[in-house]
Amino acid sequence: FDRGAAELDERHRSPVCQPQPMRDLFTSTGLTAIAVTAIDVPTVVRDFDNHWMPFLGGQGPAPGYVTSLSEERRSLLREHLRRRLPTAPDGSIHLRARAWAVRGTC
Repeated sequence: FDRGAAELDERHRSPVCQPQPMRDLFTSTGLTAIAVTAIDVPTVVRDFDNHWMPFLGGQGPAPGYVTSLSEERRSLLREHLRRRLPTAPDGSIHLRARAWAVRGTC
């Protein structure tokens, strides 16, 4: 949608929050037997409006970006996102939240 927003992607803002950089970080501290595990949590949002509303608060990288857009660009982004999200027949949106767990041995 907007190549200028790529720098706000969490992969770029927090590169250590990926499996290999986390493994490398823990290894650099002297830990061994490091295991990195994804924790996936199913997340269901009632409908598109419930998904979109937090982006209008301005707190955090994505909402800050959204609120910085002109009304026209914000509307374009909103419709772009609406088309791309996996929406069930009842209007709900089923997504997956992911966190990483790391374990190592001293």
